[in-house]
Amino acid sequence: MCGRYCLAVPLERLPPPLDSVLPDGLADHYAPRELIRPGEPVLVLRQEHSRLEGALLLWGLLPDWAKDPLAAPRPFNARSETVAEKASFRAAWRHRRCLLPADAFLEKGRRVERCDGAPFWLAGLWERWIGPDGSEVDSCCVLTTAPNALVAPLHDRMPVIVPAGLEQAWLDTKDGPGLRALEPLLQGWDPEGWRVQPKSRQPTAPPPSSQQLPLFS
Repeated sequence: MCGRYCLAVPLERLPPPLDSVLPDGLADHYAPRELIRPGEPVLVLRQEHSRLEGALLLWGLLPDWAKDPLAAPRPFNARSETVAEKASFRAAWRHRRCLLPADAFLEKGRRVERCDGAPFWLAGLWERWIGPDGSEVDSCCVLTTAPNALVAPLHDRMPVIVPAGLEQAWLDTKDGPGLRALEPLLQGWDPEGWRVQPKSRQPTAPPPSSQQLPLFS
């Protein structure tokens, strides 16, 4: 599962191409975050209208068909094995994949991170909900898969990681064969070059919104 992660790198260390397509004004307000939780705004890289862009989305996917955004389930994880079948995720899987930058994810009081401390990409999906009054909510979730040998002692799920250099391949809109070409990424990642460390600082109280989000790992 991926229910908490970190993005504590300074602005200048955000991975390319995100560093060149940041949302307007973010550079003036960016701050490293030691703990990011469901229900909070998260930074993502996505492609819309054939153009790469950075965006701030709410973590907890709101399907575009939901009638009531306050009552609808807001899963923050999606199982990669069934993402092409589930009504909440299959359209986003085909057309709206995204990437969330992180420098660690948290499990059982531990940080899972690269040994070199470099940021990496969590694989995600995003969706846009449009209300009857024209209001819009952009939201996202993180894809999960079976754990590798490093993560298995901590949890029975782990986030899908997209290697650097495959950003465009992940974000491009694809047909059936193109989606099948992404399947190896969903089957887990090599733990070599990764480590488990004690968790660092953590805020004392979660935001109320995160308590209302169902786990969907």
